[in-house]
Amino acid sequence: MTAPAPVPAVRLATRSDAERLARFAARTFDETYRDDNTAENMAAYLAEYFGEAKQAAELEDPDAFYLVVELADEMAGYAYLRATRPAAGVELPNPIEVGRFYVAREWHGRGVAQQLMAACIAEAHRRRAGGLWLAVWQRNRRGIAFYQKCGFITVGATEFRLGAESQEDWVMVLSLSTAAGIEP
Repeated sequence: MTAPAPVPAVRLATRSDAERLARFAARTFDETYRDDNTAENMAAYLAEYFGEAKQAAELEDPDAFYLVVELADEMAGYAYLRATRPAAGVELPNPIEVGRFYVAREWHGRGVAQQLMAACIAEAHRRRAGGLWLAVWQRNRRGIAFYQKCGFITVGATEFRLGAESQEDWVMVLSLSTAAGIEP
């Protein structure tokens, strides 16, 4: 009889995760978008938003937090959430933004994203948020389909800067009163 496969665990990240998180975040962003963007724009964005100092500052921000999904010492995914001024169209009380939500390609289709989203929702409930909101590139079909499956609805659009290029993102919201049934 074989032992059951280990299940990835979700936890809040700490300052000691900054270097590892920066590498993983840059890798997953690059994996997701490099084929649809120029190398110059990708390099500029990665340099500005991913690095140990940047992730350390985000980890120390009292209005933000990271959730990481791990299996033993391997990071499988992460979410960066923060209490910020919401985008136009977000009509939720005390909303929390899902600023980044990524799962490594080798973990796609294995339930990690659902587990991570369930943890995001649970943490938002714990922090007494009325809902979650996010911006997702209109060309990210996989991401949009996942968010819709989780109950997010599109309420508008916003600009996203990737290096020198302006792109348009969908703004999506999830009321936590309707998210109670999402299972990991």
